Amino acid sequence: METVEIISLMLGTAWASGINLYAAVLALGYFGSTGQVALPEELQLLTDPAVMIAAGFMYMVEFFADKIPGVDSGWDTLHTFIRIPAGAVLAAGMASGLDVNAAAEFAAFLVGGSLAASSHLTKTSSRLLINTSPEPVSNWTASISEDIAVIGGMWAALNHPWLFLAALLVFIVIIAWLLPKMWRTIKVIVGKIAGFFGKKTPAQQEPVSNQQDVLKALFDKNKSDNKN
Repeated sequence: METVEIISLMLGTAWASGINLYAAVLALGYFGSTGQVALPEELQLLTDPAVMIAAGFMYMVEFFADKIPGVDSGWDTLHTFIRIPAGAVLAAGMASGLDVNAAAEFAAFLVGGSLAASSHLTKTSSRLLINTSPEPVSNWTASISEDIAVIGGMWAALNHPWLFLAALLVFIVIIAWLLPKMWRTIKVIVGKIAGFFGKKTPAQQEPVSNQQDVLKALFDKNKSDNKN
């Protein structure tokens, strides 16, 4: 492969891992086993049938979990500790195909982890906002769109590297602008929910008020007795 193809697939794999790690691993394994791409030695294990079967099984589990409101957010939270490190490792593995030194591979590890974190946080944030809607259709639509984006993005990274890199740059710019706004909105929603459950009703406040009145009356009576 040419250098631009390796770089494109390296960044594409990291980006895709943050959205759906199992689809990304399955796609890389398929590309490698069918001869569409010569995977570096560090990533040859992805073409092993056992790895592809495991990735395919977990992809099916995620396919259904990702479409259930609430469950999808729990699944994304759990995968914060899986997608980001895996994206970093896969990016470093792809970089080894460039015959670079250890420092460059570590740089690829850092860039891949950051890119996987960006796409993962974007997915997680958008799902939290979508889950404020009571209907499930938006979850299904978002999930299917993400699956298509991952598979299409991996294909584009391999077959049209320059086009993919341009699209990835646009994605990074949009996310840098959008992600802070999404988190501010989530903060407001969480604050309202916490305020709703933490607010005391008048019935709950009344005993406190009565207790204060009783203590004040006892204090006044004590004061009056001392004067007499």
